Amino acid sequence: MQSLICVSLLYQQVTPQLMLAVGTAVIGSLQFGYNTGVINAPQHIIESFYNETWSSRFSEPISQTTLTALWSLSVAIFSVGGMFGSFSVSLFVNRFGRRNSMLMANVLAFIAAAFMGFSKLAASFEMLIVGRFIVGLYSGLCTGFVPMYVEEISPTSLRGALGTLHQLGVVIGILMAQIFGIESIMGNASLWPLLLGFTLLPAVLQCVLLPLCPESPRYLLINCNEESKAHSILIKLRGTDEVSEDMQEMREESQQMKREKTVTIPELFRSPIYRQPIFVAIMLQLSQQLSGINAVFYYSTGIFKRAGVSQPVYATIGTGVVNTAFTVVSLFVVERMGRRPLHLVGLMGMAVSAIFLTVAMALLDQIRWMSYVSIAAIFSFVAFFEIGPGPIPWFIVAELFSQGPRPAAIAVAGFSNWSANFLVGMCFQYVEQLCGPYVFIIFTVLLLGFFVFTYFKVPETKGRTFDEIAAGFRQSAGQGADKYSAPDEFNTLRGDDPDL
Repeated sequence: MQSLICVSLLYQQVTPQLMLAVGTAVIGSLQFGYNTGVINAPQHIIESFYNETWSSRFSEPISQTTLTALWSLSVAIFSVGGMFGSFSVSLFVNRFGRRNSMLMANVLAFIAAAFMGFSKLAASFEMLIVGRFIVGLYSGLCTGFVPMYVEEISPTSLRGALGTLHQLGVVIGILMAQIFGIESIMGNASLWPLLLGFTLLPAVLQCVLLPLCPESPRYLLINCNEESKAHSILIKLRGTDEVSEDMQEMREESQQMKREKTVTIPELFRSPIYRQPIFVAIMLQLSQQLSGINAVFYYSTGIFKRAGVSQPVYATIGTGVVNTAFTVVSLFVVERMGRRPLHLVGLMGMAVSAIFLTVAMALLDQIRWMSYVSIAAIFSFVAFFEIGPGPIPWFIVAELFSQGPRPAAIAVAGFSNWSANFLVGMCFQYVEQLCGPYVFIIFTVLLLGFFVFTYFKVPETKGRTFDEIAAGFRQSAGQGADKYSAPDEFNTLRGDDPDL
């Protein structure tokens, strides 16, 4: 009976206006995922285009070394754009607002689609690489805008579940890219420019829907001091006139900001109040990217081919299906189990899966059925990623900081994420050539290290307001008692929540 009452209360909080706003924002997440996965399936076709273009220009075939370098650049330049985009988040959101920033960013998606879509017609692989950089810039902005907007419009009790929708958008985008990348659809020599230029259509859809969505009420009240407008938007988002609790929380956070000076990125590292949470935020982002997941997303088709899979593209699509399914699982359990336990389970599960994948790849020549073990290990690796390390780092960063330092913190965390993304995308092929089947041992060691860090340093944020979480870090820095008032139960970084 109690669980039915809880479900009923949650249903009342999920209003059509809230879901329209969240769903529209998550189109940006889908774009990020699509452009992460789209380069995978047509790799050999695009490499042939590079070779033909090179031959027509220089009257000789491209060398394998140059081709590998160009392809790695095509994959990794997306992350370089993401670095610049994520680091620019705070420049937009505080000046133009969360919704308008998302709307403006779509200009980059239009430009990127033009560069990539016309690259074959212009016989220019440079256009493709530039387009990948621009769409990376757009995606980097989206990875800051979307989680911030979703967090700020969501009720506290649904913040984790709705925050997971960002990652769900990402994995659906990856799955779409994998399906559209099938040779019989768009992953062929004539249609691959349309495959890359498809990013235009979601951008148009988001531009149509965003004007129908409200601005973040937290931004309106705290940043713009428009309390009446924030109040009316909250009523629409919550579907009830009883929004006094949300309003009071935002007023308290606004008063807290007035006692804080403006927080810049350097201040995040200099101040003991912010140093610990920004370190946690960075490590959580690194745990996502250095887990090895993008080695699977970028190069899974090649991995399955070496494992002896006759139709590797369909195995790659299977990875996308597993990816999506377990993101949905995380959506339903994150508010029940909490952020920290799911992240720990995900990291350890990925480490064990990486060990099995290494063994399977090493014994593939001796035992042919090890190809099935390698497929199962990759599926397991992806499943555990989506239980914890996939969705949680994106939205927990926004939870660790109050309104003042949040844009700068998300910019730093996003930059860390994209930097690690670039490192994996650029270096994986070379490291794999050096280490062979033992390449995932490197990721296993990193995963175990992140598990230890999460166990000792990452706090639980489930059910806490933004100011309560920030107060815990202030107290742990030894400044909460004399500068701020905060409950004693938040005086820990170890995540020892008695409700867990």
